[in-house]
Amino acid sequence: MVAEKLGVSRQTISKWETDETIPDVYQSKKLAKLYNLSLDELIEFDVDVKEIEEIIKNSDEKKEAKIDWTNAWSKKYPVLATYSNKVDILKYRTEIRKLLNQLIKDYDYNELDSMLVLKDILYHEWKDKK
Repeated sequence: MVAEKLGVSRQTISKWETDETIPDVYQSKKLAKLYNLSLDELIEFDVDVKEIEEIIKNSDEKKEAKIDWTNAWSKKYPVLATYSNKVDILKYRTEIRKLLNQLIKDYDYNELDSMLVLKDILYHEWKDKK
């Protein structure tokens, strides 16, 4: 479908995906428009996604336990370093715990799966409002 919209072959798309070739500027502009991104965002997005996918693939619970995710993400989103001094965390934790427990009860999820589902729902709720 992407190949058709860009006026290129499926093989061309496949070569881009496998890093055998890269789109020219004209095709890149079309790609950015197709995905509602600026050209800069498109170029940066591809690199970031590959890096993130590689990190996720090589991750395990032992490695993750050593990472302070709040600290790491606060470099990009400073509110993560400061919100705990302002927000009534107990209030939100209580409500979040109720939602987690409800997912466990209703769908027989374990704790981790419940957290991942709730996190994904929250993300989509936020993204869809944009």
